[in-house]
Amino acid sequence: MVIFSASAMFFYCIALVLVTSRLLHPDGPNRKAVATVAGIGVILHAVALYMAIFTPNGQNFSLTNVISLVNWIIAFTFTILMPRLKLIVVVPVVYACSILSVALLWLLPPKFITHFELYPEVLAHVVLSLMAYSALMIAALYAIQLSLIQSKLKKKQLMLSPSIPPLMTVEKQLYHLVIIGVILLSLSLATGFIFLDDMFVGGKGHKAILSIIAWFVYIAMLWQQYSVGCKIRTAVIYTLSGATLLSMAYFGARIVKELILS
Repeated sequence: MVIFSASAMFFYCIALVLVTSRLLHPDGPNRKAVATVAGIGVILHAVALYMAIFTPNGQNFSLTNVISLVNWIIAFTFTILMPRLKLIVVVPVVYACSILSVALLWLLPPKFITHFELYPEVLAHVVLSLMAYSALMIAALYAIQLSLIQSKLKKKQLMLSPSIPPLMTVEKQLYHLVIIGVILLSLSLATGFIFLDDMFVGGKGHKAILSIIAWFVYIAMLWQQYSVGCKIRTAVIYTLSGATLLSMAYFGARIVKELILS
């Protein structure tokens, strides 16, 4: 696994350099080259994840493996969409986080063995949760970029570059991502209520409560946008608040349990 992880980090680093070195260039980065190099990194990352998660004793869904899996989903999405991606400015953040998440696979290898083959309904819940979280984390990246673009426009500091998308384009994509994320989060919560008997017991109650609060935050954002309109600053606050709540729900207790108390 170390060889695949190190190789994935190497190719992610090359992709990161290719993007950052020409981020504000008039022609922008060479998207084909970035997508090719990053694609190799994504494949190697997937192999390392497979080896880390699927063990002879069951599926190792440790905190570090889950974090790396979420980063892989995000990196995969951005790499696939690279040729048509408007929001190239956040790509360095995506690949930098991917490098760190791959490093975590062997630097911090705690174990949390599960047996999803015995409980396929739980697997469906977990997959939906990961997809929802990944979509809403991508939305958070868009929200940060939206805030930066608006700030630069107000100060008249924005440089004209293909890597800087129009403000309205980013805003429209943000709402599309939030809608997708909310649908997935709704399905995740629904499957949790239906299939999990311990959603509110065994120290898991905070996860369900924070996830439900985050769901209401995103619903309030969408309701305000499509009823009376939502200012960009307000939309950013909604999106980042929801992302923070979900991060606390998904990883808060596990960080304390697996990394601090272990």
